[in-house]
Amino acid sequence: MRPGFPAFKRWAIVTKSLRDRELPKPTRERSLPRERLPIPGESARAKARGSGDHPVKPAPTAAVFFDVDGTLIQTTIVHYYMYFRRQGMSALGSVPWRAGFLLKCGYYLLLDKISRSRLNVVFYRSYRGMAVDEVRDLVPGCHRDVISPRRFQEVEACVTEHRRAGRRIVLVTGSIDFIIQPLAVELGVDDVVAPSLITSNGRFTGELDGPPIGEEEKARRVRRFAKANAIDLSESHAYGDSIADLPMLETVGHPHAVNPDKALTKAAAARNWPVHRWTVAR
Repeated sequence: MRPGFPAFKRWAIVTKSLRDRELPKPTRERSLPRERLPIPGESARAKARGSGDHPVKPAPTAAVFFDVDGTLIQTTIVHYYMYFRRQGMSALGSVPWRAGFLLKCGYYLLLDKISRSRLNVVFYRSYRGMAVDEVRDLVPGCHRDVISPRRFQEVEACVTEHRRAGRRIVLVTGSIDFIIQPLAVELGVDDVVAPSLITSNGRFTGELDGPPIGEEEKARRVRRFAKANAIDLSESHAYGDSIADLPMLETVGHPHAVNPDKALTKAAAARNWPVHRWTVAR
């Protein structure tokens, strides 16, 4: 991958998927059990309780915070929606939808340049009216066909290294919680900080359950997590790919830039932060 992963590059990947019909059409399959997402602080409390006569390991005092889209996997929030939205569409019927969605991508690109958080608020309204159970049933296929093939090769080794060092593994993402759940289980992370979509009468309203997790809000969530779980941020690590991740990266003692966009590349260079060039297997 070339240095940097700017906004236009992200959206070029999305629009290519639309033009080339790269995303496989969802297929009905039996969904995986809907395991509850890790609750911040839960794993530490479980370790503190221990069981029987086994010695209790002290809870980690340092953590590693990973952004997800663009950092662990070469995706955006749009990839997941595209996968869900095409459910039930015939090849012919999807043509006008793809054409219309391509036009919207220009607007989304503009919003992304202005504010990632604003983009999330506006984009998630696209889920309004979609059936909750139908979307959730498609999550295993989305993970298999969209997320797993786009995961950077270096991710597993990186997570394993931090786990062996005794750090708590935390995903901090603006992507919806149930979409990221299979990745969290696959990587064996300790906690997930992610937004939820509000539902009503079995359908999504298109509204988030709180502020979008991006930019300053992402940093606030990290600080809140650290305070609630006795995490020393000066000894902790964080990984991000976008200038929108800068506030989060600045909260820890050991920030890392992964395939950074132009603005984050400049910020990382000015601060002498390590920069990682991760790749997707082809």
